[in-house]
Amino acid sequence: MPPRAPLVARLATLAAVVVPMLGLAAAPLLLWGWGFGWVEFGLLVGMYALTALGVTVGFHRHFTHRSFETNPVVRFVLAALGSMAVQGSVLKWVALHRRHHQHSDTPDDPHSPHHRGRGLWGVVRGFWHSHIGWAFRADPPGLDRYVTDLRRSAAVRAASALFPVWIVLGLAVPAVLGGLLTGSWAGVLLGFVWGGLVRIFLVHHVTWSVNSVCHLWGRRPYPDKDHSRNNFLFGVLAMGEGWHNNHHAFPTSARHGLKWWQVDASYYVIRLLALVGLAWEVRGARGAGGAAPAAAAPA
Repeated sequence: MPPRAPLVARLATLAAVVVPMLGLAAAPLLLWGWGFGWVEFGLLVGMYALTALGVTVGFHRHFTHRSFETNPVVRFVLAALGSMAVQGSVLKWVALHRRHHQHSDTPDDPHSPHHRGRGLWGVVRGFWHSHIGWAFRADPPGLDRYVTDLRRSAAVRAASALFPVWIVLGLAVPAVLGGLLTGSWAGVLLGFVWGGLVRIFLVHHVTWSVNSVCHLWGRRPYPDKDHSRNNFLFGVLAMGEGWHNNHHAFPTSARHGLKWWQVDASYYVIRLLALVGLAWEVRGARGAGGAAPAAAAPA
């Protein structure tokens, strides 16, 4: 088992986990008669969608797997939105995920729920480790070698270095919008809580459930490689990432929901970007029924 991360890193991770949880705990108090309306609902859903797509379309399908190509402006925006989800800088996120694929469900996987003992207690320990416990461990050695390609880009390095700035903006934007839309300081507070803290909590645990739930429970139409599974609930909540067994079978495919009924919001966004000329070389899942062909590069 890897050693624990340095104290400062563990405290920062703890704050990133606990502070959004406190926002969620405060939310029922704000619901009581005055603290949740259409403005707060719009900020919660809008910020959830933008930052979750920053992770799924940006960090995961574009930066990690190069499932499609895009222009530098869109790349920078995706890096910023993904960073607002407060799951680490783009370079660290990509490095850990590439290592996960290289060592999926082996002892060298950074966040596999397996190899934590037998029986019910082993499952509980494995779930905790894969969901969030892994973040309190020291980074695996040689992590930088997984992102040598991305480090060649000055824009990606800058976006990664600005990670603290993106966190602040991800909290400030819904607070400012809440104030402007309601014309009140109460709107600032409610925008901060619902579009900021509660949204981060939800994006965190939905994303982490792909690591934990989707390696423990669900269907495995492609069972040969690891314990990744398709889970319908997180296929919807995680913008298509819950079709995790499909993804591990075809990791470079921009499309994870390979059947018509497998909802994949991230893929729909990528196809929309391709339609307006902002994405090209969209990769499909070769040999998988229902996968879309790759889109041609724009003229």
